[in-house]
Order: sequence, then structure tokens, then C-alpha cells
Amino acid sequence: MADVSAESPATPEPSLHRVMGPGLLLLFVVGDILGTGIYALTGRVAAEVGGAVWAPFVVAFLVALVTGFSYLELVTKYPHAAGAALYTHKAFGIHFLTFMIAFAVLSSGITSAATASRAFAANFAEAFDFEVGTGIAITAVALAFMAVVAAINLRGVSEGVKLNVLLTCVELTGLLIVIAIGLWALGFGNGDFGRVTEFQTGERSALGGVIVATTLAFYAMVGFEDSVNMAEECKEPTRIFPKVLLTGLLVTGTIYVLVSITSVALVPADQLGEGDTPLLKVVEVGAPGFPTHIFAFITMFAVANSALINMLMASRLLYGMARQGVVPRAFGQVHARRRTPQIAIAFTTLLALGLIAFVGEVPELGGTTALLLLAVFTVVNVAVLVLRRDPVAHKHFRTPTGLPVVGALCCGFLVTPFTDRNPDQYLIAGVLLAIGVVLWLVNQLAIRHQRTEPATPTPEP
Repeated sequence: MADVSAESPATPEPSLHRVMGPGLLLLFVVGDILGTGIYALTGRVAAEVGGAVWAPFVVAFLVALVTGFSYLELVTKYPHAAGAALYTHKAFGIHFLTFMIAFAVLSSGITSAATASRAFAANFAEAFDFEVGTGIAITAVALAFMAVVAAINLRGVSEGVKLNVLLTCVELTGLLIVIAIGLWALGFGNGDFGRVTEFQTGERSALGGVIVATTLAFYAMVGFEDSVNMAEECKEPTRIFPKVLLTGLLVTGTIYVLVSITSVALVPADQLGEGDTPLLKVVEVGAPGFPTHIFAFITMFAVANSALINMLMASRLLYGMARQGVVPRAFGQVHARRRTPQIAIAFTTLLALGLIAFVGEVPELGGTTALLLLAVFTVVNVAVLVLRRDPVAHKHFRTPTGLPVVGALCCGFLVTPFTDRNPDQYLIAGVLLAIGVVLWLVNQLAIRHQRTEPATPTPEP
């Protein structure tokens, strides 16, 4: 295993800049969870479960909440960047497992950011009525957008989180508009609340339909785990994380349930599941005179926020792993004035640019991202229990012992094929993890070379 002493270099280096208080952290959590998932997933969930579209979102929320308690114990116990990879490193001490957990989180974030960039380009064209097609022009806009995200990331975390505040407010406004229009229309009798108790699951049982739909809905709940990678840029993380993370989960879970109930009450489940813009149908039915073109702008801001937050997370994860000696220490370099992990930002940006340019849109991306993170969450829930044998000097949050057990069992089950998950998701995840194994071997060679490098001789006075 790598030498953890790399965490304390001989020469002092600049640390990350602590700028996030409880307000900024809450908006970071809410903005990351809301993302783009709910704007597209409502219809797909409705297609699997029928009118009871709220049920899978409730189940996904409960699984995320239980896992959130595990993250709270660990982030307040070890308030450092790197999140799940750091906890795995401390709990099991297996370099390969640590690297693969880090790679799973990193790849899910970068792939989501790259796809969000392409979605931004498509919505940018729609919002401004540009005829850019789906080929080179879309790719060029997406690449330019990712370059802007990198510049903001390099500029400083303060600029990044302030922009996140603006973008979060925009995407939250879009969902509140849907809820308000739905409730207003339903108040005038333009809907049917009876649909919300109808299960239309085809050949599956109601329970089977909810489980399948939960594997989709869970993608809308991921994002809370990204916040722990920002621990070194938070003020008093041990104190503020419990209230902020739980509040963020409760706010987003409530919004999702309200959106799903109002949506299916206004638009029948079979119609809601057609096309890629289910919430737009809700607005058109509930308020025919509303300027629906505005939703192209709202969605554009929502996907921009997803890309920004994922790239912030990915660079801090890589930085944290360098500080722990799991990846080459160069990734832990911090800009002396900007206090940002410059090498980690440059590397993760290059990976995202490569995905945008050469991979394009990946099918089943949302399900694959959720699959990878559910596997990570299973390990994190187990790590909480293992690390109970590692006391720390300061006070920290402690979750009830039963919750990590329930979390590990639930997350582990949702990873299995028993959920009737699309097999393509396992194929994509397998390819990504295979790439991770190759990179681990390359990383091992780099670390060995780093250890055997002769020390630079001190010049004679």
C-alpha cells in the first residue's frame, strides 16, 4: 500500500481555500442533487411504474438518506478531500480497492460532466435558435463550454461556488414553476389525483415495478456524496455538515415528490413517458399560455451546474488521493495564489474534453452512473462500521449502527441483476472499470518510479 506519509510533505505547501459556509454548502448540495435528472427522468420512471411515479423517488430518497448518515459520520470524522476513496483507504488499506473506488467516483463525475456539456450545447442551440445540428458544431460548443468550466475552476473555489448559487437558483426556479403550475391547474379541477395511486407495471408485480423504477430514480438522488470532496474548502466542516447535508436531502426529496405527483395528476403516465421533455408537457397542459421556450434556458443552466459541480468534485477527489499517496503527488499541487489544485484540474479537464470529442453521448449513462455509485455506497456503508475501531481526538457525528447495515444491504441489492436493470449498464460499467484496472497498473509503475527517483543533491554553499 502507498505510504500515507505523503499526506505530510517535508516542505509546507499551500492548502485549499476555506470559503464555503453552511449557506454555500447547502446550495452546493441542492444544486448537485437537482442536476438534470428530474427534468428527464420523470417520464421514464412513469413508464415503468405508472401513476405511482412518486413511489420510486421516495424509495430512492430513503436509500440516499440512510447512506447520507454514513457519509456524515465519516466526513465529520475525517474532514478531508477525497470522500469515499479516503474512507475506503482508511478502512481497508487495500491500494487496489482504494484506487478503483476513486476511479469509479471520478469516472462517474467526469462522464456526467462531459455528457452535461453536450446537453448544454444542444440546449444552447435550442434557446438561441441556432441551427448547429448534432455533429461537429455541437461538439465544438461543448468543448468551449468545458474550457470555460475549467477556467472558473482554476480561478478559485469562491468563484465556482458563487456561480453554483446562481445556477442552482435557476434550476430550482424551474422545478418550482412546474409545481406551482401543477397545483394551480389542479386547484381548478384540471387534473386527476386518482392517478397517483395507480400501478401500471405490465408483467411485473407492483413491487417489481417500483424496484426497476427505483434504479432509474436513484440517478436523480445522487450528488450529495460530491459535497464531502469539498470538505477542505468548508468552514468548520465537522460542525456544519450534519445539518446541511440532511437539509439538502430533505429539500430535494420533497421537491421530487411534489413534481412527480403534480406531473402525473395533470398528464397520464403513458403520455408522460413519451419523449424526452416530460415536465414541458406538464407546463403545456397546466398553463397553455406559459412561454415554454424559457425551459430551454432553464435546462441549459441546470446542465451547466451539473458540469461545474462534477468537475469541482473530480479535481478535489484527485487532489485528496494525491495527498494520501494513492496517486502521484503531482496531482496534489496547489496554486500558491488561487489555492486551487491546478494539476488535478488540468488532468480531469483533459479527460472530460476527450470524452466530449471522441465518445459523444453514451447510452444508459444515468443508469450506469447510479450503478457505479451504488457500488461505492455499499463499500462506504461497510467502511463506517469498520472504522468504528479507529477513534479520533475530536467530536464527530455518529450514525445509529443499524443504518449503515440497512444502507449496505439496500445499495448492494440495487447493484445486482435482480433489479432487472438494463444489461447495457453492466457492460458500460465493466468497460470503465477495466480501464480503471489498466490505469491502476500504470499508476503503480509511476509511484514506484517516484519512490526510486534519486534525491536532488543540495548545491554546495
